[in-house]
Amino acid sequence: MSVGRLLGVGTGLLTLTLLAGCATDPGSQPLDLAGGVPVGAVLALTGNANVYGQDQKIGLELALQHRNGAGGINGNPLKLALEDSGSDEPGANAAFTLQINRGVLALVGPTLSQQAFSADPIAQRRGVPVVAPSNTATGIPEIGFFISRVSAQSSVIAPLAIDRALSIQPGLKRAAVFYAQDDAYSTAETTIFQTALKQKGLDPVTVQRTQLNDQDFQNQISAALREKPDLIVLSLQAVDGGNLIRQLRELGYKGLIVAGNGMNTPNIYPICQKYCDGLLIAQAYSPELDTPANTAFLKAFQAAKGGAIPPQLTAQAYTALQVIGEALVRLDKRQPLKGATLADARKALMEEILAGTYATPLGEIRFTPEGEVVQSQFFVAQVRMDPGGRSGRFALLK
Repeated sequence: MSVGRLLGVGTGLLTLTLLAGCATDPGSQPLDLAGGVPVGAVLALTGNANVYGQDQKIGLELALQHRNGAGGINGNPLKLALEDSGSDEPGANAAFTLQINRGVLALVGPTLSQQAFSADPIAQRRGVPVVAPSNTATGIPEIGFFISRVSAQSSVIAPLAIDRALSIQPGLKRAAVFYAQDDAYSTAETTIFQTALKQKGLDPVTVQRTQLNDQDFQNQISAALREKPDLIVLSLQAVDGGNLIRQLRELGYKGLIVAGNGMNTPNIYPICQKYCDGLLIAQAYSPELDTPANTAFLKAFQAAKGGAIPPQLTAQAYTALQVIGEALVRLDKRQPLKGATLADARKALMEEILAGTYATPLGEIRFTPEGEVVQSQFFVAQVRMDPGGRSGRFALLK
């Protein structure tokens, strides 16, 4: 059994439940459409990754509202059950298992690549489609047929920020690298960053290893600054990365800083504050993208958030649920969901997801047969902090 409450989200239907118990696999049973077409999401709403999960939750709410406002799944509302995974692998495993036992057709999540490597194999074994909104580490879609992502992998995006740093300061010669050695995303991304640096003739002068829960980086920073770097490259998450940037500047570093996707959220502003200014981050989303899909998303987000600019993580979560919703509409028209077994409907849905092309806030996307997203437009932004140092924006560089 689970304990839940219904959250009103416009014309959406979003249930937030608490983990409690589990049931047997319902895959052989008829798909239960009572109350709507069931899909699930697993996000990090607590723990050190909650800064990402909160951004993603907004995206899901807006996508649900949009889909149900457009008629749901051919007249049947899309019903979304949301689970908090916390920020670790056991939490993701438990949340995936609960959602699958509940009988959802597909899952959005989890938030972290580290969680995905643990939880996605559960969905793969049980034949449940997963659309990952923010897992950028190498190897995620390769987990299996039922695993896909709308978040472009780090190998596509990360090198763009290095290129932009070199265009801003062509004489860069000494790069220092920091990464969290206990995080799958960070360890995968730093390998990509280091390869890109070497290809540009910038062999790292030092590589400093940290832990996700570290708060004091003085030893690693002091060791790095002794090498007199003129570029620092970070593969960290928002909290540890924000703290490290603040300490870097406080200890006297004045050069360029490039950060990876883990810091691609406005939630870094309260952490590094004025010291966030100037940070370079490659982007898979631009609020300035002039397409009908992005215009509608931007309008909905600003109406919900008082005119704020949507972050990439929100746009990607919106896109993940959009993909599932559109695939369900097509599938139900060709092969009605009513009367199908859950297992058959899940398999058919995965095939439909992979076959589609989608006009999303990220631009037009599609998938390879392996579930890797194909996206053509990427950007680089530089953080510009407001004078008070408490808020800012990701300013796209032309």
